[in-house]
Amino acid sequence: SSKQKDIIVMDLSLPIELEMVVLLLSISVVMILFSYIIPISPIKEGASNLDGWFTPVLLNPAKRQYEIFALQYTVLWIGAFAVVIILQLYEQFDAQSYMILCTSLAAPYLLQPFVYPMPAERNLPILLRYSFKANLWIAIFSFIGNYWYTHYFYSVLNARYTFPAHRFNDVPIALYFATHFYFVTYHTFSNLILRKIESKYAVGWRRTVFFWLAVLAFSYFTAYMETLTISSFPYYSFKDRAMMYRLGSAFYGLYFIVSFPAFLRIDEYISIPSTHSGSHGHAILGVLPHSSQQVACEALACGMAVLLLLDFCRLGCNIDLTIPGVAYYLYQPV
Repeated sequence: SSKQKDIIVMDLSLPIELEMVVLLLSISVVMILFSYIIPISPIKEGASNLDGWFTPVLLNPAKRQYEIFALQYTVLWIGAFAVVIILQLYEQFDAQSYMILCTSLAAPYLLQPFVYPMPAERNLPILLRYSFKANLWIAIFSFIGNYWYTHYFYSVLNARYTFPAHRFNDVPIALYFATHFYFVTYHTFSNLILRKIESKYAVGWRRTVFFWLAVLAFSYFTAYMETLTISSFPYYSFKDRAMMYRLGSAFYGLYFIVSFPAFLRIDEYISIPSTHSGSHGHAILGVLPHSSQQVACEALACGMAVLLLLDFCRLGCNIDLTIPGVAYYLYQPV
């Protein structure tokens, strides 16, 4: 008699979390190796290591002070969110609780230009303050992201928010505020990284390539880390966790491929006096500071660019985009 043998099929695939770690480490190794072939820019006299990350004090103290403030407050809002998640306080939350939490955490960024201007811009009109312009840019871009882009996650990735919420255009209003402080943090870190590349390495095609590789890498890293951390929140659901980590992170990363370099431009290359040339013994290098109108226009342009990228991806997947025609309603889970 023949004996039947059981065939054991071993699944050698890595857990998705470990797979993503390997992917991100591989990207980091490639970035590090590439950095060794880029010529280093001559060290400027009197420059410190800190100046490579932050704008020089004499060039734009207001932007430097705001970025330091943004990083300091980042520790506080992340700590507050961590307490809510670890202690599962959200289990007792209703729609009003989410609104209170997110608006309270967004308030320090939103109100800072008015009630606590940076020392270097205290005597400037509100529309000329860098902190106001940075918040205006983030507010516009994050509003577009929630109002429009969220529906691409609903349609393409089958993502859903199921916590009680006041909703505007079928998106929890609390998230419009949460996105603001998230994005301030993300774009502050991207400013530091991209500025370091521009200050450390000599101008040339290799620096340009490395700059855009950094944009791509940090965009994907940022998107993945948010996707990973929010996955511990049970009221944000998606059908396929592996697809959300792999493709969802890339889909979300499209936001930042456009926004990171665009946000860096705000008051980054402003004019400074130089004694090297000019009819009066000096010349003006760089450009004028952004106006608030220019900031708003650039944020709107970035919003449109990202919308096009998301829609091209949707068309490539042959998926319909469905947006309910309801302006406001109170969502209560059954």
